[in-house]
Amino acid sequence: MRNLANYNPLGINKVLENFFGNSITDFMGADFTMAQPSVNVVETHEHFRIEVAAPGLERGDFDIQVENDHLMIKAEKEHKDEVKEDNFVRREFNYASFSRNFQLPKSVDGEGIEAKYENGVLTIELPKKDEIKGTPVKRIEIR
Repeated sequence: MRNLANYNPLGINKVLENFFGNSITDFMGADFTMAQPSVNVVETHEHFRIEVAAPGLERGDFDIQVENDHLMIKAEKEHKDEVKEDNFVRREFNYASFSRNFQLPKSVDGEGIEAKYENGVLTIELPKKDEIKGTPVKRIEIR
């Protein structure tokens, strides 16, 4: 699990190396890391936004839950293909899944979280609590 407030955009493998002290491939092998989708975490004055690259999935393949200040994103997709010809039957099965967990900072309003899936990207908006937002940054124009 990762705390959104301390997100380090150096890449998932670097984050895992920092957290575990080793590369995740040392524990699980290279194939495991290929199954994890890329994730961007963006913070604005109003909200955090998590973007998960998950092409080939559909809205119904995702399960997103918030429990005890943790955001859990899961997806499962099963594909079955069967071809019957003359004296044989060919069956192909493909199953893919992933799970990502994030520890939410205290500044997130858990009741206002929204998600959408478009063009292979799952976008989750995590609004900040009103009392945390404060005043926006004022840009000073240089003359």
